[in-house]
Amino acid sequence: MRVLITGGGGFLGQKLAHALAARGTILGESISAMELIDVLPPAEVDANFPISVHARDISDPALLVESFSHKPDVVWHLAAVVSGAAEADLDLGMRVNLQGTLNVFEGARFAGNCPVLVYASSWAAHGGEEPVTIEDGIELNPQTSYGTQKVIGELLLNDYTRRNLLDGRGLRLPTVSIRPGKANAAASSFMSSIFRDTMQGEASNCPVSRDFPIWHTAPRTVVNNLIHAAEVEGNAFGTNRNINLPGRTDSVGDMIDAMTEVFGAEAEERITWDSDPVIEKIVKGWRAYCKPLNGQRLGFKTDQSFADTVRWFLEDDIRR
Repeated sequence: MRVLITGGGGFLGQKLAHALAARGTILGESISAMELIDVLPPAEVDANFPISVHARDISDPALLVESFSHKPDVVWHLAAVVSGAAEADLDLGMRVNLQGTLNVFEGARFAGNCPVLVYASSWAAHGGEEPVTIEDGIELNPQTSYGTQKVIGELLLNDYTRRNLLDGRGLRLPTVSIRPGKANAAASSFMSSIFRDTMQGEASNCPVSRDFPIWHTAPRTVVNNLIHAAEVEGNAFGTNRNINLPGRTDSVGDMIDAMTEVFGAEAEERITWDSDPVIEKIVKGWRAYCKPLNGQRLGFKTDQSFADTVRWFLEDDIRR
């Protein structure tokens, strides 16, 4: 099995690559080769099979030809411009999130072997006049350019799957927290920094109130779900290959309390509470409650507590 990961230099791409390297198999067969591509060269990953890393911009279709000429059997499409950046720069978001996604799907079409393709969509697909609690099958109504670009990708994924050009599976990811590394331009970036940075001895600002609820998932869980998505029988998804990935709803205050329970009180003391109207406008357009029955039926996992997420961050990612 040959594997390709776009966005292979990002934190999810790297975690996914390490997880696949450790397990050595996908779809019941040994992984024979893996390629990681990103706009900058991804970090090297050790494995018992060849792994190549390349700087390739998915918005340039010519750069993808080489990756797909190897006929990957499984593709994880994780590369994207994050929510805040896509909202601030429409052209950038359209070039990467829309044209880049189309280029990846065309690459799969060019390969000609109908690869399994796991597409990282987003919870930002929901918003507007949708109900407070999202159920499967509800009409999508994104309120950001990022969410709109992701929804267009979902529709393309369905159509390319219908034409047997690829075997698509689209996951609307909840906010992933606690993300390691540095803060990025995502509107939800504070949902990692108020935990990650404060446990690492730094100050961090929370632009929303303690009672603000958020639909979220842990890095360990989302990586396991990304792998599971490739191994679920495609027809089990139905004609709509895109699902709401399971997550959990907690208020910011409850999540901070869980951090205190595991880590101690000193981290919370480093949080400031200055509101940010730009961030608030974006994140308050997202829904915080969901009944992901399709995702649960297909075997995708849900976090049991945010305290577990804190423990996993301390085990896996904290900068010491």
